[in-house]
Amino acid sequence: MDIKEKQQKNFVGYEYKEIVADSSRASFLLDGYENFGWEFDGKIQEKASRQKMTMHLKRNRKIVNKAELTRLQRNFEACVNEIDALEKAKTSVAAMYAMTLGIIGTAFIAGATFAVTAQPPYYILCILLSIPGFLGWVFPYFIYKRIVKKQTEKLTPLIEEKYDEIYEICEKGNKLLY
Repeated sequence: MDIKEKQQKNFVGYEYKEIVADSSRASFLLDGYENFGWEFDGKIQEKASRQKMTMHLKRNRKIVNKAELTRLQRNFEACVNEIDALEKAKTSVAAMYAMTLGIIGTAFIAGATFAVTAQPPYYILCILLSIPGFLGWVFPYFIYKRIVKKQTEKLTPLIEEKYDEIYEICEKGNKLLY
């Protein structure tokens, strides 16, 4: 006589979390959240731009050391946000300088246009104003590249320190899980 044993599955209550992230950082974030008890449930929704995606995670509600894991997770999220801000800072300062120089160049070109359309036309003034105007349109590209290079050299060590801090936080979280 065959006795069929019915396996009884214990009830597990989960809490759920959605993460919206750049596609390039998805693996990094999933690896990080796993150290705080989160499990990837296999659902990914790509946004229309395909650069952002939403990932769905779940975690046992009765996880041991939940308060400490949550605190570490908040530190992890804060470090990730700081890294994002530092990455944006590499180009934002350079863009500001380049746009400012471009606007100044445009103002000189406007002055040159007004000088040539005046009655009588001031051709010498037009030429004198158009030279810095055109330079104000050409140089922003080179200034942008130069400032981005300087900012990258300056901010890369800070970003690396944040990554080290993230790895320490994840290591602490992982030790609390097991």
